[in-house]
Amino acid sequence: MKAFVAGATGETGRRIVQQLLDRGIPVRALVRNTEAAQSILPTGVELVTGDVLNLASLQAAIGDSTVVFCAVGARPSFDPTGPYKVDFEGTKNLVDTSKARGIEHFVLVTSLCASQFFHPLNLFWLILVWKKRAEEYLQSSGLTYTIVRPGGLKNEDNADAIVMSAVDTLSEGSIPRTKVAQVCVESIFQPGARNKIVEIVAKPDAPEKAFEELFAAA
Repeated sequence: MKAFVAGATGETGRRIVQQLLDRGIPVRALVRNTEAAQSILPTGVELVTGDVLNLASLQAAIGDSTVVFCAVGARPSFDPTGPYKVDFEGTKNLVDTSKARGIEHFVLVTSLCASQFFHPLNLFWLILVWKKRAEEYLQSSGLTYTIVRPGGLKNEDNADAIVMSAVDTLSEGSIPRTKVAQVCVESIFQPGARNKIVEIVAKPDAPEKAFEELFAAA
């Protein structure tokens, strides 16, 4: 197994990279600036230069990877096309490349409430709309997938238990990015995670459950 991570230098992506390395899985990280990435990502990661908006660069970058993690996301900006280009077109390019290369499992990180059009986040250039479109494109691709919809993202970890629910059943809550990364990486090992959208938050009063149980019930 070899993992390809898009969005590897982002706050969630870098944690996915670390979780993969902790499991002994070789990682190819897609980066736009190799020098900057070296100061962010741990040693032992294979850095490949490219951009999800450049389809040709993706074809070379994926190389011999067998699983793909997509943690890309438009950065806050005044560009109204940002979410469309990054969250939808970028993901679409990655899905198309993955299908052509015979990727075994595609893990996509989106957002809680992605199905809700009348949500405050859509005031930011329809960001949830384009995340939902990306989900739908992956679902129709024929690839084996897991779509992870986290609640509000926290950079600091905590001891709260992960709560996992089926699609469109959670609407509020937060979760540390480290736990999001754990769910993403665990999904490639759990049969119950295949071809499923899971929504995740973390709560201090929730019971601790094994990942097998979490995915099976979602």
